[in-house]
Amino acid sequence: MKVRAGIEVSSLSDTGCVRQNNEDSFGYWEPEDDQQFLRKGRLAVVADGMGGYEGGQEASRLAVETLVAVYRDFGGDNPQDALVEALQAAHDRIRQYSFAHPELRGMGTTCTAVAIVKGVHEGAPGGSDYDALYYVHVGDTRLYLIRDGHITQVTRDHSYVGRLVESGIISSEEAEKHPQRNILTAALGTNPDLIMDSPGHPEPLRPEDVLLICSDGLWGLVRDAEILDAVENKSAEQAGRQLIGLARARGGPDNITVEILRLR
Repeated sequence: MKVRAGIEVSSLSDTGCVRQNNEDSFGYWEPEDDQQFLRKGRLAVVADGMGGYEGGQEASRLAVETLVAVYRDFGGDNPQDALVEALQAAHDRIRQYSFAHPELRGMGTTCTAVAIVKGVHEGAPGGSDYDALYYVHVGDTRLYLIRDGHITQVTRDHSYVGRLVESGIISSEEAEKHPQRNILTAALGTNPDLIMDSPGHPEPLRPEDVLLICSDGLWGLVRDAEILDAVENKSAEQAGRQLIGLARARGGPDNITVEILRLR
């Protein structure tokens, strides 16, 4: 995996303490060509598969593979359009695969993909470079932004319990212990129509910002404050290992995947 200067990347996945196989998948990609890099930037993706032993594994693998390929080959200049097209293609491909393999019917996956692309501040004297965040999201893998000692959950969980929290029926603290917290309201490959979150405009990033993408095997056991604590003053790799260690120490009932991108 080639990574240009300007970012520190760590991608780690662990089967956990209970499951026999890992149904999570992740990917990181950036173009080798400099002109392409200016247009496409860096792409990171995490997917958490479901639908039984083989179905979940295949769904998450197909999601990451398709998303990277379609984003890479997208002809236009808008990274957000590229992400939306890539996520839709992944959804369609998983559905086709499940129709071709009836024993895997019901396979699906969550997916969160981010692109970090150089932008130019129009108002700045002479225009100054900055990194901009684009993303697409479906399911309950999460994207966090860590900045100046604060952690913010950027994505919202497409889950039954997520809806209850958004409606004010239960608190986020109650959601953590809710018996139905694993029921998703949207995923790739499960329903004919794809529901996704895709922001209308990119978010400007700052030097030293940290983006963290993780499956629910991590955030279901490790609190936001602990994620923040692990990331502060450590390398991306050390932070990732500490977080996976915490989830395993608490029983690790699910696969645990964490991808950390620290801007330099």
